[in-house]
Amino acid sequence: MSLLIVLKNGEGQEIASCEAAHSAQMAIERAYLPGDCFEVSGADHLMVQMDQCLTQGEIYTPSGCFTYRIPFGSERTAYPPFAFEGERHIIRVREMEKEERMAERAISSNPHDLRGNTDFYPHATANVETRGEADFAARNVIDGLSVNHSHGSWPYGSWGIGTKQDAALTIDFGRPVRASRVRVLLRADFPHDSWWESCDLVFSDGSKEHMHLEKTDTFQDIPVDKTISWIRMENLRKADDPSPFPSLRQLEVIGRDIL
Repeated sequence: MSLLIVLKNGEGQEIASCEAAHSAQMAIERAYLPGDCFEVSGADHLMVQMDQCLTQGEIYTPSGCFTYRIPFGSERTAYPPFAFEGERHIIRVREMEKEERMAERAISSNPHDLRGNTDFYPHATANVETRGEADFAARNVIDGLSVNHSHGSWPYGSWGIGTKQDAALTIDFGRPVRASRVRVLLRADFPHDSWWESCDLVFSDGSKEHMHLEKTDTFQDIPVDKTISWIRMENLRKADDPSPFPSLRQLEVIGRDIL
């Protein structure tokens, strides 16, 4: 089955399309308009680059097709400058090889994740995002970036909890994966930031791991050996620090596909 990329406008009309076997590349010579989206079909495990300014990343789509809404307005602050802007764009999509899927990697990473409902994974959601701003959205913790000495727009996006006491964040993989390690990278814009001394990691298999955290700008990790379809970070315990702003830069799951 070949890969098909279709650009549609807000009324659902087809603007352009491209079809190729296993790997497809599409050039668009048109400024994006609100409501524009891409529909991609042909495989469930894909390596994609939906804009030349974005990092290439893998996605999984259960149905073998997905819709990618072009971000507009304040949503674009979570993406690199000039992403989705101008009148020339390149989109690249290819089917992943089985060897790639079976290799250990940051299986939680998805630089293309969108806020709101999506039909592709990994996908991050949370019960709070500071002031509802894209700069502090859950999707930032799986964008694959580890720049954590500041806060705000790209590349400093993070997950902010807005002082919510029962804040929780979930990464959904969309299918069972084998996880071997979980890595946590706090935002480290000290002294503006505080930090969490511990958290609980809850897994779809019903298990839970308690994780101690330190005030550091480097990754902290914990080994796991589980087949899971999602992970949730909860019970965040803030350090005794004057700053009210503990935040998360990355929640990274190392693992592999099992099918």
